[in-house]
Amino acid sequence: MDLDPDLAALRPLGGFFVLRTLPGTAGGAGAAQAGAPPTGPGGSAGRLPSLAEVYDGNTRGGHRDPVTVRVSTVADRLGTREPRVAASIAQQGLAARLWSAALGCAVLYGRLPDLDPRLLRWDVHAAAPDDLWLTGLRPRPGDAATLADAVLHGHLEPLAAALRARYGVAAGLLRGNAGSALAATARELGRWARAHGRSDVAARTRALTGELFAHPLLVATGTRTGTAFRRRSCCLYYRVPGGGLCGDCCLTRPPRSSPRAASG
Repeated sequence: MDLDPDLAALRPLGGFFVLRTLPGTAGGAGAAQAGAPPTGPGGSAGRLPSLAEVYDGNTRGGHRDPVTVRVSTVADRLGTREPRVAASIAQQGLAARLWSAALGCAVLYGRLPDLDPRLLRWDVHAAAPDDLWLTGLRPRPGDAATLADAVLHGHLEPLAAALRARYGVAAGLLRGNAGSALAATARELGRWARAHGRSDVAARTRALTGELFAHPLLVATGTRTGTAFRRRSCCLYYRVPGGGLCGDCCLTRPPRSSPRAASG
């Protein structure tokens, strides 16, 4: 099935899967340059930064660094004073959004929109699905190699590099977040497929997810048993006021001391 301009097939899957596109940008890169995304809730008056600018640290217009703003926003929402914790949760949230949109398209359309960071604009104040805007619709193959290249190499690795440099978040933790987000995305797609009698969607989800978890960046992030996933690191959510352990955490109880013990 061809990609439609609004990626409408993603909408029944829920907010995390939705990827908003800008009007008139279906023509690809040329249209992407001409369009300006609307301002999301709490967004600045200027245009939203592309994720390429975010990862490179080259945002324009005199705005505050988007990574810092996003981490601060997440910290405020969670009520945590630990930037490292907020950075981990912020990264996991963006990873979940990227995996959801990418895997959802690959499974439902058999194609993937080009997720080049230059084509994705980010509203650092907004929640899903108003945080990401795609400014050019260029179809790509929907295979696991293209998915890995788009999400892991195109986004999560440069984002991880920025977070490690600024907040000291461990590489293993961030890769664990990526694996956890992928496993959760696959479970949601599987549930939707069963509820709607789409055995083809379920089978394609299993096949693509299995190939993705064989990738060198994900293979050591956790253990998979069917759709269940047990990660080998902790996202640090237990350090959020009122937080606890996630269902796939490597820990069985929150540590009483050594805040960095679970960060690897």
